[in-house]
Amino acid sequence: MPTLNPFEKEIILQTNCRKSAVELIKIAHDLWYDEAIELVIFRNSMLDKNVNEILQLHDYASEFVNKPISIFDAVEVAKAIKNLRLSPAKIDIGKLTYEFHRKAPEHDNIFTFISNKLKAHTKQKPVIPKDVVLYGFGRIGRLLARELMLKNGKGSQLRLRAIVTRGPITNTVLEKRAALLSYDSIHGAFKGTVHADTKKQALIINGSTVLVISSNAPEDVDYTAHGINKALIIDNSGVFRTKMELERHLKAKGAEKVLLTAPGNGIPNIVYGVNQYEYNHKTNSIFSAASCTTNAIAPVLKVIDDNLGVKYGHLETIHAYTNDQNLVDNMHKKYRRGRAAAINMVITETGAGKAVSKTLPNFEGKLTSNAIRVPVPNGSLAILNLELHKKTSVFKLNNILKRHALEGGLVEQIKYELSDELVSSDIIGSSAPAIFDSKATLVRNNGKNAILYIWYDNEYGYSHQVLRLAKYIAEVRRFTYY
Repeated sequence: MPTLNPFEKEIILQTNCRKSAVELIKIAHDLWYDEAIELVIFRNSMLDKNVNEILQLHDYASEFVNKPISIFDAVEVAKAIKNLRLSPAKIDIGKLTYEFHRKAPEHDNIFTFISNKLKAHTKQKPVIPKDVVLYGFGRIGRLLARELMLKNGKGSQLRLRAIVTRGPITNTVLEKRAALLSYDSIHGAFKGTVHADTKKQALIINGSTVLVISSNAPEDVDYTAHGINKALIIDNSGVFRTKMELERHLKAKGAEKVLLTAPGNGIPNIVYGVNQYEYNHKTNSIFSAASCTTNAIAPVLKVIDDNLGVKYGHLETIHAYTNDQNLVDNMHKKYRRGRAAAINMVITETGAGKAVSKTLPNFEGKLTSNAIRVPVPNGSLAILNLELHKKTSVFKLNNILKRHALEGGLVEQIKYELSDELVSSDIIGSSAPAIFDSKATLVRNNGKNAILYIWYDNEYGYSHQVLRLAKYIAEVRRFTYY
């Protein structure tokens, strides 16, 4: 056999890597559809990914932990999980692979190590799926619908049963709703099928019927007439914000709980991962998922405050323009927001500085805030200028955030970004609500003034936080290993 040159060896290695990626994709989907077990690699789902995307995820994982995380090792970890016959779960194979190389006893093979790590979670209570109704079908509503329907199947925790809108449900209306769900100028085409069914007055999404119900008042809907019971109503209409207004949902037959996708008044404002355990989800019926900005800054602020202490600070939000702004100059109830959104940077107020204290009471009166709306349709940046109690450095501060992005209760909320070239379009489609730009961190010479840059997809990242909170209050959270 002729000796292979280095280039030919690289070709063979890449071929083997890609074949392993195909095997990993198959195992991941078998586990999901047969066992309701979802595999992720450092928070990134492996469902509906192609070979190149899987290899990219491993490359990021290796850079993140400064250890090679081989696709071949990941396949062995996935095989071990498949052979364990676990209860429904969400498991980070990137973390398990990293831990195997760092912590495994010399006598342990991968299967033995994984078995010992997960053996306590082989007998979990089965998850009973929860009926979900989307009240409103705007930007956030459609993203929620996409995520819910892409993961519809045996592993479902939340089952989208209906969408409530105002106005008549005609064939034209249904077709327009279907088109808006199918095609998105920012997030691309929906990776599934959507059809309008006038006879059923429904959208058929990935083969499942999702009713479209017309109502001008939340209390007038009878969900039980459609076979929907004890439903979680996710209100993304933008109309109802107070406890009294949102209680109208609970008067509807078949409704059990309400989740508002905006800051609420007189109700628990929750950033999942930060303060969900402060409220009893069994005795409370109405919740708010706060705002996209609060979800971006609260996890980072909690980490910094817990480790270094925050005296006071200022939040400046560089925010994508939103639907409430004008396309061209026109009257607006807010100053400056009446000016054309796509050609101006617009200074405006934001309540995020004050709102964060609803999630982190320790920040009451500590943060001032302002916002600049800029001519991009999605992808925002929060700049935190913080005066600290303890001295730190760029290296120490970044390591604190990296540790919490790797392990602990905030791994879904904080993504630690390593790129020197990060710009706003790069973070579109990130499921983490806070993307910490480690390369941009500044600390003054006195060590007590830090400036942090946190990117966030104000649509996609926020929608995933809504779903995490929805699963919690609906009591359908699976065992997770992060």
